[in-house]
Amino acid sequence: MADPKNIWKDNARGESVIAGKRVSFYVDLECILCSVCSDAAPNNFRMSDAEDHDICYKQPETEEELRACYEAMENCPVEAIGDDGLK
Repeated sequence: MADPKNIWKDNARGESVIAGKRVSFYVDLECILCSVCSDAAPNNFRMSDAEDHDICYKQPETEEELRACYEAMENCPVEAIGDDGLK
């Protein structure tokens, strides 16, 4: 399970409220740069500028993006994605 106290500092800050649900996605230090998240949700996740981990670069703005972010989180092989931090 992703740890909001152990995150990459280059994740997008802030939160979104979509369909009444408040979320704040992030990638923690367990990321292995597998790109599952950027494949599932390219509008929200990408490789970091340092090219050694993935990040959430934009919080979701639509229900479609929210579904894609949850798909990324559910498929992350090391459970490095969370939606409970970076308020």
